[in-house]
Order: sequence, then structure tokens, then C-alpha cells
Amino acid sequence: MPIYNKLVRDGIPAIIELDNKAYTMNVLEPAQLEVQIKRKLDEELKEYQQAFSNEEAVEELADLLELIYAVLPLHDSSIEELEKVRLSKREKRGGFDKGYYLIEVEDD
Repeated sequence: MPIYNKLVRDGIPAIIELDNKAYTMNVLEPAQLEVQIKRKLDEELKEYQQAFSNEEAVEELADLLELIYAVLPLHDSSIEELEKVRLSKREKRGGFDKGYYLIEVEDD
């Protein structure tokens, strides 16, 4: 029996059951969940970085976004609050649309 020891999407147990397979899992406490979401974010970011096609890249970005949405309640926040903070930062400092790559800044 393969051992995974990783966070999985909520629908995975039902998919395993459809295959008539036995499995073992735990439901994580919030502190454990945050640790595992961080691990999963690392995993999904690596998969995004290794994506070869636009389709693969978008799939991995969707996974990253799903994990971000999942961790927000652990920080007493919401998608709406995240978007508000994102837009505020964008207004104050801009986005990343122009592709500026800073080399150096002269010291005073």
C-alpha cells in the first residue's frame, strides 16, 4: 500500500472509495493544516515552475490559488479581504505587468 503523508483535496476520499480501495487519513487541526498547506504550496509552486505548457501552468496556478483560499480562514481572513489587500498594494506600489527588473539603486 503506497504511503502519501500529504494534504489532499476534499474529494479524494470519495474518489478512492469509488475504486473500492481502503485508505487511512486524519483530519488536521488548524495548526497542522497550516503547516501542511505551506508544504503543499511548495509542492505546487515547484510543479508550476516545471510546467511545459500554458495548460499545465494554469492547472498548477489553480492549485496554488485553491491552497491560498484554503489557508485564509486560518488567518481570520477571506477571499474578499485578500483581494482588498492585493488591490491596495497594487494602488500603492503597482503590479508586475511591466516586467521591471531592478538591478541596483544608488545609496545616499
